Amino acid sequence: MRVHMQSNFDIAQTKTLEAVTTTDEQARSADLQKRVADALGEAEKDRQVIEAAEASAAAADRLAKLRAAQRTLNEYARAMRDRFAKSSAAVVDAVIESAAAGKPEFGKLSEVVAIETRNRYASRALEQIAETLIPAAQIASLRAESHAMEARARAVRGIAQERAERVLEQMRGAVTEEIALPVDLSKGVAGALLEHAEGLKRRAVQISEQADEMERGRI
Repeated sequence: MRVHMQSNFDIAQTKTLEAVTTTDEQARSADLQKRVADALGEAEKDRQVIEAAEASAAAADRLAKLRAAQRTLNEYARAMRDRFAKSSAAVVDAVIESAAAGKPEFGKLSEVVAIETRNRYASRALEQIAETLIPAAQIASLRAESHAMEARARAVRGIAQERAERVLEQMRGAVTEEIALPVDLSKGVAGALLEHAEGLKRRAVQISEQADEMERGRI
């Protein structure tokens, strides 16, 4: 039998009771969600959670900057190839015209060589970014994200444990009056927090396995 905490009941009618703050399911659900949200906000203030989140953000930022560099260099290399083709053609035309006048001139050759050199180094930089730096940064970002989720999971589990212990302490007085007083914590804030923590842990493991797979692919 489910009864409001302030309700009267007839013990002769039932020996099994479920005490609730209100019998309004919608109100109880809203209150539960608010309490869970407050607890999750508290977990975000944990020092280890903050540090792990900052490390994850830094790793993600490093990866984003490398990808931005890759895009910039791709555009630069494309522009250099076009410029090289035009400059090379201009040099060849100038050499032909000057040779026809009896004295071959290579006045713009240094510009062509400079463009070719820049293009070559841009290509080397792109190769290093694509083959080494971005894969390493992706793995580091995944591991940092996994670590951040694990830190959140630990903090949320810790809060769930504290709430469960408080409930147990509050129940001890009632247990002195009754032989047994079972409580299903899975239906309360502690249970909801524990479920959330387990979801974070599962996701952290999946991300870590993804990083492992990427690292094996680089070997």
